Amino acid sequence: MNQIWNIARKELSDGLRNRWLLAISLLFAALAVGIAWLGAAASGQVGFTSIPATIASLASLATFLMPLIALLLAYDAIVGEDEGGTLMLLMTYPLGRGQILLGKFVGHGLILALAVLIGFGCAALAIAVLVEDIELGTLLWAFGRFMVSSTLLGWVFLAMAYVLSSKVSEKSSAAGLALGVWFLFVLVFDLVLLALLVMSQGKFSPDLLPWLLLLNPTDIYRLINLSGFEGGGNAMGVLSLGTDLPVAGSVLWLCLLLWAGAMLALAFWVFRRRLA
Repeated sequence: MNQIWNIARKELSDGLRNRWLLAISLLFAALAVGIAWLGAAASGQVGFTSIPATIASLASLATFLMPLIALLLAYDAIVGEDEGGTLMLLMTYPLGRGQILLGKFVGHGLILALAVLIGFGCAALAIAVLVEDIELGTLLWAFGRFMVSSTLLGWVFLAMAYVLSSKVSEKSSAAGLALGVWFLFVLVFDLVLLALLVMSQGKFSPDLLPWLLLLNPTDIYRLINLSGFEGGGNAMGVLSLGTDLPVAGSVLWLCLLLWAGAMLALAFWVFRRRLA
């Protein structure tokens, strides 16, 4: 455990020195506060509307940002060490590859978790202080659920970044693949499902189609944050399929955890086969 923590502490220190934590926290705080007060501007209203509407808007934003930030944070975690000559040095120490990978995951994961806590926590605090008659219990539950699920989503894409970084031999290749992974899960996947719905006129295996949402961690994340509110059943687009999923909310959380674990296991398998 000491070896893992030493590597994690080094990654956390690098993140602080490179201003990753500060930049991500400020970005989350600014966007979250802006959405909380200006999210209903399109309907002619300015000011805080409701907790469910705010969480739904923040979740839509985080669906795009969290995967991208996680991939940018870790796409060069392995290949960058290799190009810099430090990976071979690390391999001379009494460290297993699993310890190296897990240490990096803990360090990067802490950066994401702290950024989410600071950034979105500032928005929750602002709402609690500035909005009259707010239900603090509901606010804490909603934002706590949102922040934990956002952190889990980031960890899924951190692990994906390690898979890419362990597979390629150049940082530029890892960056290109990371962008491709982001497009696939954030944009392309849902477009493909919508195309299947349109082309089949809603007749493409209606029992199977909702389960396909579980193949995309971003869809699982959005379903988690849309459930639990009175308006959660009014999901639009491909997420409306989620209302037909005969599973409890706890299963969605388990699926997100399984995604993170499976990607981390795959990253270890690829890293173990890599020649240092």
